[in-house]
Amino acid sequence: MSTVETGTEATLASYTTLRLGGPAKAFATATTADELVDAVRAADRAGERLLLLGGGSNLVVSDAGFDGTVLRIATEGWTVLREQAGELLVEVAAGQNWDEFVAALVERGIGGVECLSGIPGSVGATPIQNVGAYGCEIGDVVESVRCYDRAGGEVRTMSAVDLGFAYRTSVLKGTDAGVVLSVRFRLRADGLSQPIRYAELARTLGVEVGARVPAAEARAAVLGLRAGKGMVLDPADHDTWSAGSFFTNPIVAEAEVAGVLARIGEVVGADVAVPQYPADDGVKLSAAWLIERAGFAKGHQGAGGRVSLSHKHTLALTNRGGATTGDLLALAREVRDGVRVRFGVELRPEPLLIGCAL
Repeated sequence: MSTVETGTEATLASYTTLRLGGPAKAFATATTADELVDAVRAADRAGERLLLLGGGSNLVVSDAGFDGTVLRIATEGWTVLREQAGELLVEVAAGQNWDEFVAALVERGIGGVECLSGIPGSVGATPIQNVGAYGCEIGDVVESVRCYDRAGGEVRTMSAVDLGFAYRTSVLKGTDAGVVLSVRFRLRADGLSQPIRYAELARTLGVEVGARVPAAEARAAVLGLRAGKGMVLDPADHDTWSAGSFFTNPIVAEAEVAGVLARIGEVVGADVAVPQYPADDGVKLSAAWLIERAGFAKGHQGAGGRVSLSHKHTLALTNRGGATTGDLLALAREVRDGVRVRFGVELRPEPLLIGCAL
């Protein structure tokens, strides 16, 4: 394991997809699970603040940086543990690049996560926030997670039930008590996708909702849709200098749905259909739809044009070059507050905010 002193290499802007974030006091890289556990134990014994870094695609780091050690998880690789009755059990290192893993599965005729193609970041981050897109969530396919329990000082396995998956969250989100070392997935050996649940994807593929298609076809369609929304990383395209969807789709409690919909109707017109989807104990609304109806169009600028909403998708807040984290957060507050004032709906950030807050 190597440690890098504070300097250009330790500036976190170099390790986040937003290309924002100040310096770290110290920086280290772990390339094996044992190195990762040893480094976390050492930091805990020393009482050192520790920030675990994967692909940097879900982080908003303050301009002041991080006054502690940033530990980059660079473990890689995956193994098929078992194949039975058309189902594969695959274990993947936490630091493995997620989309490279998905691409390799599809090339081998293995289905199950193709609808999550194009998502940046590492495998270890996916169960923490129950990553989801195009009708598929990580919680649908996770068998278990092997993690280091910092409080107990031991490595243990958490089942899917233990992880408490819910919309864009798990018991691991918002806490650093458990360090993901590897993830086990249940996948399909027949080369077909999961049932296509997302209407837009089904239309693109020319199939009915619920159909299964070759995993490679589903991956290609998802990548095309994501690229059209600026959600596939491209260094030359500032619309992809983002943390993906900045706000989660708000879930309105059942008891409040009628009142919220009535207020929205007063603003946009009672005859306008409000996109809504079933959710546990309530209804999920479209954050992008609310943002647009609150007056924030694609490309809406903040801070002198250094940041803006993506020109392709209103859920992404983007760095246009020369921005600061402060610039980005000011734009996020403008959008959040605008939606709250207009519709009475509170938008919450999806990425982790390090050393900063909305």
